[in-house]
Amino acid sequence: MTTAPLDAPTSGPPGLTPRAADRTADAVLPAGRWQAVAAAHAARADERTAGWRERKARGATHAIEDFLFTYYPTRPAQLRRWHPGPGVVLAPPPPGRPDDQHTAYAERAAWRWTASTPHGITLDTRAFLADRGETVDYVLDLLERTAGRPAQFGCFGLHEWAMVYRDREHGRDQRHPLPLRLGHAGTDEVVDSHPVRCTHFDAFRFFTPQATGLNRLQPTRATQPELEQPGCLHATMDLYKWALKLSPAVPGDLLLDCFDLARDVRVVDMQASPYDVSAYGLAPIAIETAEGKTAYVRAQREFTDRGAVLRSRLGAVCSALVARRTAL
Repeated sequence: MTTAPLDAPTSGPPGLTPRAADRTADAVLPAGRWQAVAAAHAARADERTAGWRERKARGATHAIEDFLFTYYPTRPAQLRRWHPGPGVVLAPPPPGRPDDQHTAYAERAAWRWTASTPHGITLDTRAFLADRGETVDYVLDLLERTAGRPAQFGCFGLHEWAMVYRDREHGRDQRHPLPLRLGHAGTDEVVDSHPVRCTHFDAFRFFTPQATGLNRLQPTRATQPELEQPGCLHATMDLYKWALKLSPAVPGDLLLDCFDLARDVRVVDMQASPYDVSAYGLAPIAIETAEGKTAYVRAQREFTDRGAVLRSRLGAVCSALVARRTAL
């Protein structure tokens, strides 16, 4: 056993370096060190969920921010839980520490997929892989395939427009409780005058029936690993989904980094959508204009770069789990 270093990551609270997830030998964190990291993580999570919790308490909604808690079903308590990732043992508080520290340690020891060792508690890799091994393999394959493809920047966010295409004339209503910036006819005209090039199944499946045939591709769940590409805003947001699905194997700082990126992408996704988001103090990205297209691609490229870093870190977690499964 070794003592794991705690370095400051590029964002978030002081925590494990991303490289810590690559280790196959267990490392031990003293109680005082990991408890400080866990507390800082909880505070960071609370800051990010404050708006959702406040709105939920008074029955209010937010058409942009609530997406991260509804489409990606997330409980604030889940985000507050810090995990070190595989291969790290959390030492118990020594005798004489306050009772609440011992109580918190005992509660953590009872969490799902937690195993006790002579040196403390750790991720029960065997049990986790027995339950989630197929997910680990799928996510690793998807991440690697996506990372290996060139990013595409020619969709201009038309997936959101295709989700309301010709809604009114077929007796339907748009998905979000926001007015359409160009009205129904203007929205339809934008779709009619642009090629639709959506590669992401979970966006495509919400297209209106009249829009599905306009898409250059016909994505399915089965073809997702063949079509996912790193320039897609929704594929980038989904890094948060995969981090959630792999919890508690994903280090806490990585989970919240994925949340932050998904939140930023969601804002741009809605700014470039057909909806009028001015009620939230946001300016539109008018993708029907040359200037809007340029602004959208600029944001897309930035998200692609940020996503590449997090995709690599998530892949490292999956690879570490696969390596530990081989060693079992």
